[in-house]
Amino acid sequence: MEGMETAENIQREQLERMRSFMGPQVTSEGHSTRSTSKIESPITFANPRAKEFFVDGTSIPDVNFDAGPSWSGLMPISGHPNETRKLFFWFWPTNNISNVRDLLFWTNGGPGCSSLEGFLQENGPISWSWGQAEPTPNPFSWTNLSNVLWVEQPVGTGFSQGTPSISNDDELAAQVAGFLEQFLEVFGELKGSNFWVSGESYAGFYVPYIANYLYEHPNRDLHLKGIWIADPSLTWGLVQQEIPALRFAQANKNVFPFNSSFWAQLQNISDSCGYTNYLDEVTYPPKGLLPLPVGATFNETTRAVGVKPECRIHSPIQRAVGIINPVFDVYRVTDTFPNLWSVLGFPRSTQEFVYFNRRVQDAIHAPHITWEACGGPVYINPATGGPGNDQSVASTLSVLPNVIEKSERVAIVHGLADFILVAEGTRIAIQNMTWNGKQGFHSPIEPESFLVDNMGVFGNMHTERGLTFVEFYYSGHMTPQFVPWAAFQTIAYVLGKRDSPSA
Repeated sequence: MEGMETAENIQREQLERMRSFMGPQVTSEGHSTRSTSKIESPITFANPRAKEFFVDGTSIPDVNFDAGPSWSGLMPISGHPNETRKLFFWFWPTNNISNVRDLLFWTNGGPGCSSLEGFLQENGPISWSWGQAEPTPNPFSWTNLSNVLWVEQPVGTGFSQGTPSISNDDELAAQVAGFLEQFLEVFGELKGSNFWVSGESYAGFYVPYIANYLYEHPNRDLHLKGIWIADPSLTWGLVQQEIPALRFAQANKNVFPFNSSFWAQLQNISDSCGYTNYLDEVTYPPKGLLPLPVGATFNETTRAVGVKPECRIHSPIQRAVGIINPVFDVYRVTDTFPNLWSVLGFPRSTQEFVYFNRRVQDAIHAPHITWEACGGPVYINPATGGPGNDQSVASTLSVLPNVIEKSERVAIVHGLADFILVAEGTRIAIQNMTWNGKQGFHSPIEPESFLVDNMGVFGNMHTERGLTFVEFYYSGHMTPQFVPWAAFQTIAYVLGKRDSPSA
């Protein structure tokens, strides 16, 4: 059949383009098709202690190519001689000497999720993503743009050591600042670097609070320039989950194929709880602060916003779709059967092994413990000292405006296939935030305004008053993993390597 033959030929052409697109390949003998000369670091460290953290890129277990030199291990959060709280880091120098004065900090979210997930499956020089048989070089590594420091924080995350002692993100930021001071004492050649803070998910709390702390308590050895956050927790779950949930499912009916009676049930919840009409209140420019819908609850003591039990709509949608799609992934709703394995055991445990529980622990100077991609608890209850929750106010309602005003560039990006935090909820959060003297964006977010080099239209984008917002096609929650080419352009913009995030 001619049509099928044509389609099959196009598919073969696409596979060849993908091989070229993904850069140097690793042969069956374990050699990369890129240069065979040993990779050298454009920066060296005089402090003898730095040698204790050195990692030889030719001997990282299961990595069958020279990944280049790096440094990793545990670093205390203070200079106190009896300090027991230590954060695990993995520092990689840039592969471009012109970027040697730039330092980018990365943290995953959770709370309690490891930044080694970001390193290995999102934006590091080694890529071992879902379904990959073995690691490969990452052509979209952020080390192409800057020195990068992946840090497992706060205490209680990943390989990091000590007893959690924080109850809010001001305290978290103070511990990160203490860690950075200790880090720079060992790696002194990085002093004076331009500095950026980046992360995803619950890092919508972490990153703005860390940046705000550094702006208010400046580190004379780092020059903070801005932040980048992906699919971030920015406000109440009511806003980023419940209010936009139904419209998201309706816009993606091909992967939410519910029957008519269940759709009617969901519509009734949305209408009666004030979600349906609420979305019409989001205007450019805003008419004023957005009110809470009738489905909201408000605690007069803690001033926390919640959801009435009968107005929960996000969870019923997720539970229902999980019945008809057994491998439904709230992090990327387009995933279908069969399930791809992950060498990190997250977000699903179908793997044969977890990479960071193997020989690699010795190679990267990690403690011999059972590593988990997401763990915790990482916060304490300040009244009891036992496990607790983050007491911080969401960043759009607290510190993020100050960070935008003090930064050169700030970017918030969001995948349009993410359901754990919905992009439309992020739009609402931005429109309810005031920075640089005005509330929200005053001009609409332009459709089809974000383009990727050599691809074309890849999403929507808008910039106003120091804040850039970008929505990505094809991406779920972990944007540097799902659309690394798009995420790369936006971080390059924040780092000042591009005049615009868009092509």
